[in-house]
Amino acid sequence: MQPFGIDWTQALLGAGVGFGFLLLFYAFGLMGAGDVKFAGALGLWVGLAAMGPIWIVASLLAGAHSALWHLLQRWPFSPRLISILAGPTLAANGGTAPRRARFIPYAAYLAMATAAWMVWGRQS
Repeated sequence: MQPFGIDWTQALLGAGVGFGFLLLFYAFGLMGAGDVKFAGALGLWVGLAAMGPIWIVASLLAGAHSALWHLLQRWPFSPRLISILAGPTLAANGGTAPRRARFIPYAAYLAMATAAWMVWGRQS
């Protein structure tokens, strides 16, 4: 039994669209394979109709997080805060290679948006 009462057609369409759409971003190196698989599984779970609102909210959350991160980098007290949040560099540990940028998987934003959809979006 599907937890949201959608039929197999909607579930498979949701999985196909979720997987296929993010597969384009993966092909260009903008997203990891885990994000693609998560979106496919999420589409299978919630169906095609819910994927649109979930993607919109997840993208807004990702954009807000990015804007906050850029704002914090320009804040006068931020260098110390950024170094605490980012962790030690390889040069500080005796390494010579530059530190790789840390990325937050898009699946985290999809999960937060799905949780919000489960609480508020399904009440109507």
